[in-house]
Amino acid sequence: MSGLAGQLALVTGASRGIGAATAEALAAAGAHVVLTGRDTKALEAVEERIFAAGGNATIAPVDLAEPDGVARLASAISGRWSALDILVIGAAVLPQLSSVADIDGQAFNRALTVNVLATQALIANFDAMLRKSARARVIGLTSSVGAEPRPYWGAYAATKAAFDNIMASYAAETRAISNVRVAIVDPGATRTAMRARAYPGEDPASVKPPEAVAAAIVRLIGEDYPSGHRTRINQPG
Repeated sequence: MSGLAGQLALVTGASRGIGAATAEALAAAGAHVVLTGRDTKALEAVEERIFAAGGNATIAPVDLAEPDGVARLASAISGRWSALDILVIGAAVLPQLSSVADIDGQAFNRALTVNVLATQALIANFDAMLRKSARARVIGLTSSVGAEPRPYWGAYAATKAAFDNIMASYAAETRAISNVRVAIVDPGATRTAMRARAYPGEDPASVKPPEAVAAAIVRLIGEDYPSGHRTRINQPG
């Protein structure tokens, strides 16, 4: 595949799971992918797989929870490239599931920082580069609990509700004045480490692999969807 040849993509949470699979799929489609995450060794492993498959990637380790993490990332990328064509916001923190009354404040604060504040910071710091692209695409990975609250998921659900609103607002603000198109993607049940922590008794083979989500994201990036589009990936493939 070469449909994304010449395009620059940035994927957060690219060290494992859906983020890693999406980075590899984007590279396979021809994009140069900047891999961001906290685990340098895991990022290097993803980069090596991309190189082995004939793709191109650059690792940029960063902790999105650090106050200046996103700003440093943006400075490094803008110093090398002029435009950003694809931004996939996949990094997220799942606090321990608990009743609202028992939410751990420290863990909730980190989830808010990574899932919400870092999302706004990514948009703020990369907006100018996205607007320089002839066909910019911003993909945000969400969860159904943001729109459909359920018991014991209050902390994570609150961060995803805020995430959804930030993404939808950005879509509305840029829709008529730029080439930026935003999509909010709910991966649905997927075989990831995060899901394994949330559902420890579940058979991993009973849910789709991250590669199925990655393939759907790459297909979506190639479509002319309306900005603010929201979709859920229910089936593998």
